[in-house]
Amino acid sequence: MSETSTSSLERMLGVLDLFDDTHLTRTAEDIAQALDVSLPTSYRYVRLLLQAGLLQRVEESHYALGPRIILLDHYIRRADPVLRVGVPILRELVQATGFDCVVTGLFGQQVLDTHREMGGAPAALSYGRGRPRPLFLGGAPKVLLSTFGSAQLKKLFEARHAELVRCGLPADWAGFRRYYAGIRKAGYYVSRGELEPHLSAVAAPILKPDGGAWAAISLVFETSRLAIVDLEKLAKLITEAATRIGGRLA
Repeated sequence: MSETSTSSLERMLGVLDLFDDTHLTRTAEDIAQALDVSLPTSYRYVRLLLQAGLLQRVEESHYALGPRIILLDHYIRRADPVLRVGVPILRELVQATGFDCVVTGLFGQQVLDTHREMGGAPAALSYGRGRPRPLFLGGAPKVLLSTFGSAQLKKLFEARHAELVRCGLPADWAGFRRYYAGIRKAGYYVSRGELEPHLSAVAAPILKPDGGAWAAISLVFETSRLAIVDLEKLAKLITEAATRIGGRLA
């Protein structure tokens, strides 16, 4: 494939990245402007993506992500190694606690929930499978970042410094590193209304043999229950479950 063909393909696939919570539909004109291509080129991209099922026409001149993505998501779920071996263990956690159990992954610098097992009184979550979560708020992102090596963590610190400071994390590198080292040493993190005030969570990483993380698992419950919840017991349950899943994956 020529360099020109490759760059054209990259731009066409870039159309899919233009959709988010604030842009659920797009017009060909939107796409042309966002990708800095001509209108005829934009229409060509749209036509090819429609044929592939990656876009669909939802109203006159407006396009949304297409049904093939639903099919692909089905295959993604079935291929996910954490879900393949972990779901029975997650269900045990839910049965033992009555709380929701959520699986969260880190993809590049994007945090996404990939699965949720419902408890007896399912929590009202603003986030769910596929909706990007903040990188520096909540239990799951923090235990995932705690598995980063020093060089990887420092690169993130420098690239997202303003954001992490807004989230209340230490503004100096030494303090930032110590913060995540403390979480790593504990093996879990308790989030008290960080992401959503009415919800708290106890999270632990599912570790790889090299010290990185496959994903994180969290037990999620109403913040109002913190006064009566046995956090030490929840931490033991969540870390043991994460260790069991990690052992099966290894």
